[in-house]
This record gives sequence, C-alpha cells and structure tokens, in this order.
Amino acid sequence: MKTFSSIQQLLATLSREQKLLSELFEKRKVLSFSYDYALELVDFDADKINALLEYSVLRQNGSNLELDDMYLHFFEQVMEVNEEINVSYINENIQQIKHNINYYLQENNETRKYGYLRLIKQALRKIGAIAMRNVVDLNRNIDNTFKNEPNYKVKQKKLEHLDEKRNTIYALINQTDHLVSGDEEQTFFKVASDEELNRTIIVLKLQLNECRHNLIDIQKQIIEYLNRIKHQSGVIEKLRQIKYLKDQFELRSKTNIRELLAENTAVLFEPNPTYSFNIDLEQLQGEDAALDVIKKVGKRVKTNVKTTQPLAGNISDEYLETQIQEEIQINLDEVKNGFLAGGNNLFDFICNYDFGRDVSFDECVTIYCQMISQFDTLFTITDNYSHKQDVEFTMVYPK
Repeated sequence: MKTFSSIQQLLATLSREQKLLSELFEKRKVLSFSYDYALELVDFDADKINALLEYSVLRQNGSNLELDDMYLHFFEQVMEVNEEINVSYINENIQQIKHNINYYLQENNETRKYGYLRLIKQALRKIGAIAMRNVVDLNRNIDNTFKNEPNYKVKQKKLEHLDEKRNTIYALINQTDHLVSGDEEQTFFKVASDEELNRTIIVLKLQLNECRHNLIDIQKQIIEYLNRIKHQSGVIEKLRQIKYLKDQFELRSKTNIRELLAENTAVLFEPNPTYSFNIDLEQLQGEDAALDVIKKVGKRVKTNVKTTQPLAGNISDEYLETQIQEEIQINLDEVKNGFLAGGNNLFDFICNYDFGRDVSFDECVTIYCQMISQFDTLFTITDNYSHKQDVEFTMVYPK
C-alpha cells in the first residue's frame, strides 16, 4: 500500500479524480458501484483507478468499488452529513485535557508549558464542535428512524438506543461543564488563565448550554415517538387478530362487532347516497357524446335493442350558394403619402381624409396612433398639443 508523500500530492490526486469521488460519495449508500461505471467516469483510463486503489482511497470488492472508510468518514464530517453518533470523541478529549493539565502543572519549561496549554484549548474547542455535531446528528437520526423504518419493533429498538446515546451525550456535557468550571482543576485555571483560554471556555459553555436545551427537546420528541409506536403497534396487533378471526369465520361469534357497529354512527359506515334523475331528451338527441353513453349503458344492461345513428338531412341549397362580402381596407401608405404632400397637421388631415367609407372619430384616433408608430422618422413631432372631442393630441407635421 502506498502513502502520499505530501499534502500537495494528496490534494492533486483528489482534485484530478473529483468526478469519480463525487459520484462514489453521492452513492455511498448504494450496495453496488460497478467497476465498469467507474471506468467510464475516468474516461476509460484504468491506471487512474489503480492509483486510487494503491493509495487506499478506494477499496475493491469483486467487481464493485467503494470509498475507503477513512476518506468516507472525512468527507461526511466535513460535509456534515455523518449519521454515526460517536460519543467517544468527547470522552477522549476530556481525558486528553486532564492529562495535559497534569503535564502543564508538573512542567517547569515555559515553552513546553505553553504547548500543553495550546493542546488543552484545542481539545476544548473540539468538544464544543463535536457536541453540537452529535446533537444535530442525533435529532436527524431520530426523525429518519421514525419516518423511514418500516418495522415497528426495529423502530422502537433504534429509538431506545438513540435515547441511550442522548443520555450519554448529556452526561458527557455535564462532565465537561464540571471540568471547565474549575471544580476539579482549580489550580490549573487559576495559574494558566489567559484571555484566549477564557474566551474558549465562555464559547464552550454557551455551546454546552445550547446542547442541553436541544437534548431536552430531543427527549420529549423520543417519548412522543415511542408513544406513537406503541399506539400504532397496538392498533396493528388488533387488526391482525380481527383478520385472523375473520379468516376463521369466528369474528361474529367471538367478538361484539355487531353491537359496536350498531352504536357507531360515523359517516364511513353510511351507505353512499344515489341520486336518480332523467336526462333531457333533446340533450340526448343533440349531442354526439350522448350516443357513447347510451352504448355503455346498453352493454351494462345487456339489452338487445340496437341503436342506429340517424342520418342527417340534405343540405339546403342556400348554404351552398357563394356569398361575397366586400370590405374596404385602409392603406396607411397612401394616407402617409397624401399627408407628406400637404402641410396640415396629421390629426386634422386624417379627420378630413377621404377613406372611401365612413370612418368614426375613434377610428381616426387609431389611425393617428398607427401612423406615428410606423412612420415617425418621416414626421416632425412637436411639443405643442391640441384638443378635439375631449382628445388631446400632439401636433405632427411632415418633414
């Protein structure tokens, strides 16, 4: 097994194969990730996959590939999608703090004492982050277990196990709070007290306090979920017993189901109401869809009456006669040419123009707007305004 010789080599390798690693991480819960599919993601270059296998970034199981546990855990921790709740990290950091406190108090060299103090502050920061992360993971796992686990017995056991982890996290939080409060190591916190250590302790206490409140809410949620499971499992058990008695044809003789159903007035047990009504004959005769309905009813009733589609009558000759309707269209180009040849303003010109038919005042306003929008480059649009029949219009002249 090879090991990376530098951080640069590690980052370069992960960056070069980021497409494959991203796909593997997204499908980390899939039972199989084929070697052939991975080969396609690296452009069919088997040497790239072999390099990842040699550096233990990937592991091969037959014809399938998967991320190594170390890299998988690292990605889950960084992306904050880890579902595993590991309370041992908090306990390990507590023990590390206690050991480093003893080393600090027994050390005479100031440089080495500062090194121990630095490790203590790092462990305190880790405890706060790990506690917050565990509480978030615990809450998510509880929701996922209750909503997605199909087996009620397994669901109940998982929730009880998560409740035990909640108790362990709560105990470790209290232990950490007792430690940083100076009750156990009064000498250290008096001797080694500095500004950064005080800030770290204050932040840690705030984080621990928030975790306590969240754990109290989680406890209430677990109790509620367990009660729901107990109720649902009881209902399912009763349904199984009823189903068994029904299959054995003993439901009525061994239970009081008749009396219970007689006393129950729920709408569920009421018969579905039916409303009979007669369809209008004209509607049946005048709509084509009615014929399909009649055919369906006839098949259901199994009547021997055969329905025939009536033939339509002859089309009247009046409908076959060609009719011509003439309509005079207004040619805006001709109106434009006539306007450019004159000197009157546009609106008065349109109102007095001979269109070959009667044009209303509203149509004149419409033609006026159309002319300006289409031939504005040929007109001089002034800032002067005029009125006619409650309509204000701009004075427009030919260029």
